[in-house]
Amino acid sequence: MSLLDRLNDDMKQAMRDKDKQKLSVIRMTKAALQNESINSGSPLTEDDELTILSREVKQRKESLHEFEQAGRGDLVEKINHELAILKQYMPEQLTEEEVVEIVKKAIADVQASSKSDMGKVMSAVMPKVKGKADGSLVNKLVREHLS
Repeated sequence: MSLLDRLNDDMKQAMRDKDKQKLSVIRMTKAALQNESINSGSPLTEDDELTILSREVKQRKESLHEFEQAGRGDLVEKINHELAILKQYMPEQLTEEEVVEIVKKAIADVQASSKSDMGKVMSAVMPKVKGKADGSLVNKLVREHLS
């Protein structure tokens, strides 16, 4: 079942359950997917859907950080709930140990030796962990292993 099909089914269920917040999150996600499909002029691949979903999660995390700094507990709670809904559609996340292994293998594969090779390592790692690990975590681990 494609992501769009799952979203449609869950949207119908949210309507039946009168879960306004879940319905709102699903509608925003569907709109982002449909807008991207229209902009690209072709149907979205699974990778494209994952990229868009990751972007939605990242936006929520950035908002969460801003609201926490501003002391807006009401909005923090709302964003946390939205994140929980979005994470249901994300693939299972890799553990830090699994990401470390991928980073070490990539460093060996591209024969990186210093921080100047960080771009090569990141471009080798990111396609392997797309949607399964946070980019900032990958960046941090690559920096640690290259220094």
